[in-house]
This record gives sequence, C-alpha cells and structure tokens, in this order.
Amino acid sequence: MQKLDLLYEGRTKRIFASENPDEIIIAFLDNTTAYRGLKKSFIPGKGAVNNRISNHLMRKIAGLGIPTHFIKEINDHETCVVKADIIPIAVVVRNIAAGSLAERLGLPEGMAFDKPIIEYYYKDASLGNPMINEYHITTLAWATEEELKTVADYSLRVNMFLSAYLIDLGIALIDLKLEFGKNKHGDILLADEISPDSCRLWDTKTHERLDKDRFRLDLDDVEDAYREILRRLLGN
Repeated sequence: MQKLDLLYEGRTKRIFASENPDEIIIAFLDNTTAYRGLKKSFIPGKGAVNNRISNHLMRKIAGLGIPTHFIKEINDHETCVVKADIIPIAVVVRNIAAGSLAERLGLPEGMAFDKPIIEYYYKDASLGNPMINEYHITTLAWATEEELKTVADYSLRVNMFLSAYLIDLGIALIDLKLEFGKNKHGDILLADEISPDSCRLWDTKTHERLDKDRFRLDLDDVEDAYREILRRLLGN
C-alpha cells in the first residue's frame, strides 16, 4: 500500500493519505505526552507496541459486531484504516476510581463502581478538552441523539467485553477512552486506538500500573509495562 501526503500530525500519531480515497494510513510514533502535551518523552519501540495492541483489540471488537475503522496492519508502526469524519467527542468509561475522577470527587483510588460511569469530553486541546454532557453534544450538533445513543451503546459493549477479556489475562480495566467517527455512508465506527495510552490497566494481583500512568507519575519501565500488555494479549 502506497503512503501519500501527510494529512495530520498529532502528538503520538501521523495520518497519511493512501491511493484509495476511502482509506488512510495511521503511523504510530514513539513519542509520549501527558498533561496536554506539557510533559513529553521519546520511548523507543512504543509506537510499534501500541500499533499491535490496538489492532489486536480492534479485531476482537469487530467480532462482536461493532464496526471499527481497522482494515489491515501494514507493518510494525503503520495500519490502514477506513477514512472517517471523527466525532469531536472523547468517551471515557470508568469502572474503578482513578485519575481525574478520583481527584474531582475526592474518591479513594481503586474504589470499584457497581456499574460503569460514562463521561464525555469535547476534543479541543486549546480548551483543555473540557467535560461536556449529552445536552452540549446534541444542542451544538456534534452528534444527534440517535448517534449519541449508538456511541454510548458501543462504548459500554466494548468496556464489558474488554473487562472480561483482560481479567482472564490478569489485567484489570480501570477505565478507557474511546473515539468514534462516521464513514462516507454515515455509519458510526470505533476509531483512533485502544492501547495503554488510552486505557488504565492494572495487574490484578500486584495492582502494578501497566499503562501511561507510569509516564505521568514518573514511574520506571514504561516500555516494559507496555510490552507486558502485548505479551499477555498475544501469549508470547
């Protein structure tokens, strides 16, 4: 597959056009950022690990009947996906109190919820990606009520599946961030990535963090933690 013009460069990914106008190529970078890009680092091999983790999980999720943007893995760092208009909303599903939720509400980190909590954030880094609700989303026409219902349904189904799948691998899914887009037909697809960059993942026995919090909190062995997730997923 031929990689053409650079369409977008983010903090951890580059997006390229391809010879097929309905497909684009995502290149995962070895960059790591936190706190809205104020903290940055370069972690060799991280891009390839995240690419493989995300593609593995996207394939699993597609098996549930949830449409995703994944088409095929091109190489260690690059993946071909469906070109989609991204809905400017990040969906965060929380199973256990951690991070900003614990701080905002004064909850003890590690407190488990009886049912998942869904939060929505407006994807605008210049505004700090503020939290929003369903009324903001529908009134400002970022998504219709029906589209938002589909997004919420897909998010909860992904969360339920991943929670059960990962727990068998000794990994607790604390929370995860999901993004969605619409293809040329207007169908909603799960997009972006699912990786230790976008999920909180704790070892079920030791409660060791195996995700981006290792970088945020200045813990050691960030790359080793990501590779451990990949090892457990692929069994090698």
